[in-house]
Amino acid sequence: MSFIEVAPDHHFPIQNLPYGVFSTAENSKPRIGVALGDYVVDLYTLSEKGIFTGPQLSDGSVFREESLNKFMGLGRPAWTEARSTLQRVLSASEGVLRDNADLQKQVLIPKSRVSMLLPAQIGDYTDFYSSKQHATNVGIMFRGKENALLPNWLHVPVGYHGRASSVIVSGTNVRRPWGQTKADDAENPSFTTSKLLDFELETAFFVGPGNQLGQPIPIDKASEHIFGMVLMNDWSARDIQKWEYVPLGPFLAKSFSTTISPWVVTMDALEPFRTSGPTQGGVLPYLQEKGAATFDIELDVFLKTKTLDAPHRISKSNFKYMYWSMTQQLAHHASNGCNLRPGDLLASGTISGDEQNSYGSMLELTWKGTNPLKLPNGEERKFLQDGDTLTISGACKGNGYTIGFGECTGTVLPAL
Repeated sequence: MSFIEVAPDHHFPIQNLPYGVFSTAENSKPRIGVALGDYVVDLYTLSEKGIFTGPQLSDGSVFREESLNKFMGLGRPAWTEARSTLQRVLSASEGVLRDNADLQKQVLIPKSRVSMLLPAQIGDYTDFYSSKQHATNVGIMFRGKENALLPNWLHVPVGYHGRASSVIVSGTNVRRPWGQTKADDAENPSFTTSKLLDFELETAFFVGPGNQLGQPIPIDKASEHIFGMVLMNDWSARDIQKWEYVPLGPFLAKSFSTTISPWVVTMDALEPFRTSGPTQGGVLPYLQEKGAATFDIELDVFLKTKTLDAPHRISKSNFKYMYWSMTQQLAHHASNGCNLRPGDLLASGTISGDEQNSYGSMLELTWKGTNPLKLPNGEERKFLQDGDTLTISGACKGNGYTIGFGECTGTVLPAL
């Protein structure tokens, strides 16, 4: 228990302590903090007070950076040391902060006063395609049931290189994109605004220590290179994507915006929720792993239109549905010697379950627009309209506490 009271259903108890980067109106300098209840704990100030005394963090310099990259790169011993120190300092049984009102005023900042920033300088971003249900649904729509999954899908974690520069933090508005589209009955394509704007329910993880170019990461060492997870909405323009994705895959349909939640939940915080994923077959030895390799993370998607009184849940899914695990994704990514670096972002791909209400995109929820969503106020949606706000929330439910991710949210603005 922390000396700060946190409700059992709050996303940020002392068992979580996710990392983020923030600023305030009084101090615009980006700095590192952890979330605890309705407060942000300023690690810049704590480090200056000499709180971190262990061998990995004694000089406190990593918490005086403007991003988490350097801390991510230190590896698991430093992450464990920091977590242990913070849980001790913030606990109800420790007096160093509990009994020092002046220090509390310096390091405990109400979340209402902070602006959250991207937690890392993202050098590279890779998006995988790791939900069997999602891949099957999309395959049925565009190729028919008999060719739903392509021959390689059950053997290789399929992915593509995304655009790191357009990854944005939750709360940033998203502008409807322009691009080339071609209607089925049109003779030629046209350059126009996307009419089939979609969301994609995803998670992503940040790479910690990287690897040297040419040096693969074995599957049994992959977990040591994963720092923590965030929620993601990989906004997608389906009409642009349909025209451009053959033969090389998505381009302008994805590169205009990708939203992530600001708080990075560490793998140590998620460890109690480790579970087994779907049964796999045809996995080559370099991707075979033992034991439970995924996590039980409940995921919800909410849609708020300009006329709805409150956000309406349109999907309820779970990260454990993913066919390919994060460790398999990372090991495969580095298997050819590709060098990963601290702060690189690797995304899950759209997360869908077996039931319609667990699908992770409008494309699936409305089955390519043929079955519109009916909202409580009588509105319908085939795809997202201008003014719509899409929010993803995620949490693990523990015994008397919750490990949450907060929210990943964005509002659609009209095209320029």
